Amino acid sequence: MSRFQTGLRSAVLALGAIAFLFPFYYMIIGSLQTKQDPSLGGAFPNPSNLTGANYAAINDRINLFSGLLNSGIFTAGVLICTLVFGVLVGYALAVLQWRGRGVTFALALLVQVVPFQLLIIPLYVLITRNYGLSDNYLGMILPFAINSTAVIVFRQYFLQLPKELFEAARIDGASEFKLLWRIALPLVRPALVTAALLTFIGPWNEFLWPFLITKDASMQPLAVSLASYISNVAASTANPFGASLAGAVVLAAPVVILFLVFQRYFISTDLGSSVKG
Repeated sequence: MSRFQTGLRSAVLALGAIAFLFPFYYMIIGSLQTKQDPSLGGAFPNPSNLTGANYAAINDRINLFSGLLNSGIFTAGVLICTLVFGVLVGYALAVLQWRGRGVTFALALLVQVVPFQLLIIPLYVLITRNYGLSDNYLGMILPFAINSTAVIVFRQYFLQLPKELFEAARIDGASEFKLLWRIALPLVRPALVTAALLTFIGPWNEFLWPFLITKDASMQPLAVSLASYISNVAASTANPFGASLAGAVVLAAPVVILFLVFQRYFISTDLGSSVKG
């Protein structure tokens, strides 16, 4: 590849990176502005127009630590359930031979076309009236405990593993649980991280379902508190534009940090590392 082609490719990639990162940069800069400046020039504000007052205003209205803690409990519960059930069901659909396996996989695919909004009312009645789990973390977590997308992702990864690995381990007397724990899981680590990150975004940004389950402000996740703040309180602040962007930054920051920490696993794979030749 010539020097010109290398330079051209680098320039195109740099422009793409700037275009992708600019909204995040503008969101942060806008959240720090003392006076509203939504124009393009506001992306390069005068330092005297920068302040942290918008974040202080949020913390005065809602308890950010409490919201983050509630979001962490809710998201961690959903994440653990999704990974555990996703791995078990995905392994069973990909590796084990049992009657009804194809029908179960077809049902998992069918669930993908049903919008969650259609299930809110029956789920709400089931969780609050039948199970009595209103104002309860478990009531928030249960509807998201099994994720059909995660099941399908794990199934596809497990299908890529060489069958010879499992056959050799079974000959050596390994149980199915040991096969899953010692052989399958280490080879599908990228799928675990991918499923975790994709699952994390959903419950972390979810505000409708937790709001329905609990009206207790001390139990509401951060997304619920921020949605209420932005819609009801931000307009009455000195800089509604900056207050809204500050709320967006607070909600988006953990997701961005998590992605930056684990993004290398998206491109790493060692599925064939244990196959001879």
